[in-house]
Amino acid sequence: MREVAILLDLFFYNWQVREEWLKWCKSIPTEELQAERVGGMGSILKNLIHVIDCELLWINYMLEEPYHYSEKDFIVNLEDVERYSLFTKNVTEHFLLNLPKDYEKKHIQISSKRGDTHFFTYGKIIRHIITHEIHHMGQLSIWSREVEVKPVSSDLIVRQYIKKDPF
Repeated sequence: MREVAILLDLFFYNWQVREEWLKWCKSIPTEELQAERVGGMGSILKNLIHVIDCELLWINYMLEEPYHYSEKDFIVNLEDVERYSLFTKNVTEHFLLNLPKDYEKKHIQISSKRGDTHFFTYGKIIRHIITHEIHHMGQLSIWSREVEVKPVSSDLIVRQYIKKDPF
């Protein structure tokens, strides 16, 4: 289960970076957080919501009883995003701590909007969630320079992120 600990470690890294971006957002006027931008999901706030949405969506695909965030359709400000992030983090962490031993063999079938059918292992989905977040945090770094505020550092090697090793 060492590989699960490594995956969990990367989630802790991502969550710490996300929390720092949420804190960073508190120094930015609301208008800038909601301003339409080129790339990503169109705005800083929408980018953060998208990352959290996708994490919960993919975890829910793997859960037998998916979690629904009842306030999802009412997210309008940074505080709402913070609550959604915490909810999703708790769901994901619980799932990862109880990940089946055969997670690299377990798979799910997904049908795309175009009607294509895909089969993904739990392991591939988990790795996708990790890299998807990193990708979108990079977009925030670009936009932070547009608003002339130093971006959050995502440098893993010098970061003292919280690491739990339950195995």
